[in-house]
Amino acid sequence: MGRGMVKNQSGFRTMKKLQVYVDTSVLGGCFEPEFAPWSNGLVADFRARTFIPVLSVLLEAELRRAPDSVRAIYAELISLAGTAIPLGDEALDLLAAYEAHNALGPKFRADMLHISLATVANVDMLVSWNFKHIVRFDKIQLFSAVNLEQGYKPLAIHSPREVTTYGKDPNPSR
Repeated sequence: MGRGMVKNQSGFRTMKKLQVYVDTSVLGGCFEPEFAPWSNGLVADFRARTFIPVLSVLLEAELRRAPDSVRAIYAELISLAGTAIPLGDEALDLLAAYEAHNALGPKFRADMLHISLATVANVDMLVSWNFKHIVRFDKIQLFSAVNLEQGYKPLAIHSPREVTTYGKDPNPSR
């Protein structure tokens, strides 16, 4: 069976639903005019079960001081996800490898930890609006190189605009 294919109850091959790790910027983006269409589109995709949201205890901790509206979206997504990825030794070891390679400076440890948690959880992709430290080609290449060195697969990293079905033609071949 092809990569990403699963058999449904009738025995037909279908694409598995992608597991999408969400960082803090995506939820905050639901209320920022520049990012709202795509962040809200991605949340709608989670509601429609187009994608499976993957959340972490780091995200939960970062949202403790967030506005109620942002925390409400988190509460809805955690109910869809079922649980948050815990912080464990494996993620901390990978974080240490990122730090050893100077992937980002110490001030941006949380950004590296999001990537580490997503990698260790073996998600299909991480989404973020953080173009300075996360959704940036050279950084993605560096994180992927460290992942490979440490025995993990490269992590696909995208903006919500690249991932959501919002605004996309459902029949592009027409």
